[in-house]
Amino acid sequence: MNPDLVVPWPADAAETHRRNGCWLGRPLGRLPWEWAGRWGDRVAIVDGERRLTYRDLAASVDRLAENLLGLGLRRHDAVLVQLPNVAEFVVVTLACLRVGVVPVMMLPPHREYELSSIGAHVDARAVVVPDEWRGHDHQDLAVRVAEALPSPARVLVVGDEVRPGCHDVRHLARPDGDERRRRRALDAQAPPSSDVALFLLSGGTTGVPKVIGRTHDDYEYNIRRSADACGFGEGTVYLAVLPAGHNFPLASPGILGTLHSGGRVVLVPTPNPAVVFPAVEAERVTVTSAVPAVALRWVAAAEDTRHDLSSLRFVHVGGSVLSPSVAERIGPALGCRVQQVYGMAEGLICYTPTDAPPEVAHTTQGRPISPYDELRVVDERGHPVRPGEVGELLTRGPYTPRGYYGVPEQNAVSFTSDGFYRTGDLVRLTAEGDVVVCGRVKDLINRAGEKVSAGEIETLVQELPAVAEAAAIAAPDPEVGERVCLFVRPHPGRPPSLDEIAAALTARGVAAFKIPERLEIIRDMPHTPVGKPDKPALRALLADLD
Repeated sequence: MNPDLVVPWPADAAETHRRNGCWLGRPLGRLPWEWAGRWGDRVAIVDGERRLTYRDLAASVDRLAENLLGLGLRRHDAVLVQLPNVAEFVVVTLACLRVGVVPVMMLPPHREYELSSIGAHVDARAVVVPDEWRGHDHQDLAVRVAEALPSPARVLVVGDEVRPGCHDVRHLARPDGDERRRRRALDAQAPPSSDVALFLLSGGTTGVPKVIGRTHDDYEYNIRRSADACGFGEGTVYLAVLPAGHNFPLASPGILGTLHSGGRVVLVPTPNPAVVFPAVEAERVTVTSAVPAVALRWVAAAEDTRHDLSSLRFVHVGGSVLSPSVAERIGPALGCRVQQVYGMAEGLICYTPTDAPPEVAHTTQGRPISPYDELRVVDERGHPVRPGEVGELLTRGPYTPRGYYGVPEQNAVSFTSDGFYRTGDLVRLTAEGDVVVCGRVKDLINRAGEKVSAGEIETLVQELPAVAEAAAIAAPDPEVGERVCLFVRPHPGRPPSLDEIAAALTARGVAAFKIPERLEIIRDMPHTPVGKPDKPALRALLADLD
């Protein structure tokens, strides 16, 4: 990683965030031993039959951190981390943070194109992968990627079959009883809190994701405020089911928010209810995170489950717009409350309050975690809209960086001259300050000059009993330019017809130009790595159908 390609925080803004108590000057790599000092023998991580205490975690982190230095990795070196939800994901991440090595949060579905492109962009010096995952040989993938990178790169592997020339993460992280000496030596090498701590990937659905540099200062604040907003504490048992490399399960509040609070993190490899429900029962899980499509699968499965889900207090739902009627169903079905989450790896995070009444918890996406978050809602010309009107959300605050890594041309588009991030989301703000997400600026269908928000149509169609999941895209049309094409994954039984969907939307008072004019029923909805409907894949499918 080239530090000169990181967009710096303005000096006056950084000083303000320190003065306001947002930035505490704490390198994230020091946290494991702080946690161990408070909760040493308490279980921190559960991964199948494996259980790591807070002291085990800190010792493993330091052992691996020392060995990363022994492999030649140094401060500012970027490392591609492509691990599923296993204990080593946490250990590797924290070990990198310990010595200023910068983990790049890749996702398990990424392949050679994404790994190679992003690896070259950040000048990665190592690739960390499982030996095999869901039938794919990630070790072979990592070797090919490492050989093609501009700089020499190590391959580190988690698994039972580590090939010659690669490095065994489990061996490198095995404590050897020399924790005190190692801790002192590593403390002396802690990076400044102003350094980039990790790279997250943008949630965009087109092209290679952009790279977001999060500093120790701003990400620690992100973790701390998220945990506070969600009421995390020593009794929290968090179930991580979404890919751990995504900001939502990683730090919103997720894995790191749970560890910050002295709780227990339970890692499972899939959001499948056949795996999730037994884990909730066995570990007495109190909170988990899901995208709407996953939450709906749980709702359907809960009708027939024999597993005891009574420990569950909250399900955090985010990643895409949640229909109010669907939000109303989740709590009663799972015996818990829904806490909606709206956020982005670029910074801003909003939650509905833990004690929010239904009219807030089910119909809004919450309010910012920081009193220092600034929100603007603007029209197409960048002018503020009237209170309560819909516009694009711009945001700035103590954990929203001022630019992507190494792409000045993109930054000129994505950020304003005074540091506001253009989210691309269409929102309105309630009188109480809650955010209501209405769609995407770029996810619009232009029908004869009338703009149709795909998110709006998806939310309304999602309310229909026969619909499990819906995604709207533009179908090219020679007469009106674009028509609304709706892809629907139905619940078991008779799928809805186009006429039935049109009648339902008309009954809701939806404008005629917004009514879908084409319906495609599909068995499986394609998704992006973070669980959103994959619009490019649907467009390609539509082209094939035509």
